Amino acid sequence: MSRQDFPRRLRLLTAGDYRQVFETAVFKIHGKGLMALATPNALGHPRLGLIVSKKTLRRAVDRNRLKRLARESLRLQQQRLPGVDIVLMARRGVGDLDNEILHRQLHGMWRRLEREARKAAAEDRPRVETPSANASQGR
Repeated sequence: MSRQDFPRRLRLLTAGDYRQVFETAVFKIHGKGLMALATPNALGHPRLGLIVSKKTLRRAVDRNRLKRLARESLRLQQQRLPGVDIVLMARRGVGDLDNEILHRQLHGMWRRLEREARKAAAEDRPRVETPSANASQGR
């Protein structure tokens, strides 16, 4: 059985980590009251950074609730996600969402990120040229 914890290796820890995502964001996923920027990493697993300002959510208990739900959501989906660094930003209106809606919103965002990352990886992969039928017949 795989571990489903949220260790330090799954977190963006330094200002440089955040700056890297902001400067090189390849994926931009919008949700109601949330936005995620992501960039591929070479680690093979996702890392999450959170930005929840006092202007967006005034009370500390609300900011902590959002961060707790986001970490839990990523923890449960970490096996499906590719190796990307994600910065999740809270937007106006996120405080109006209850826990169930936030959880569904985050789950949908991770699915979209997974789909877009898979699509981008397939486009970057070099295609193998196959000889055409005419070439094999000597025409």
